[in-house]
Amino acid sequence: MNEGTISLPWLVIRQDDNGNRYRVGRYATRAEAQKIADSLDDRGHKQLYWVERIGQSQAQSGDSTRN
Repeated sequence: MNEGTISLPWLVIRQDDNGNRYRVGRYATRAEAQKIADSLDDRGHKQLYWVERIGQSQAQSGDSTRN
């Protein structure tokens, strides 16, 4: 990574009622991503939101947080 490159390794993922998954956004820190996931989860919809680091699958990630 050089000075002109920004690293955004944290993803917010949404899963809908049919099991389809979508990337909501990429963020620099886990805290920033978690704040977005929490705000989306508070809407009361049936979708699931969680934070995941790029390069880690949900099954192997100890860092993922499901909401």
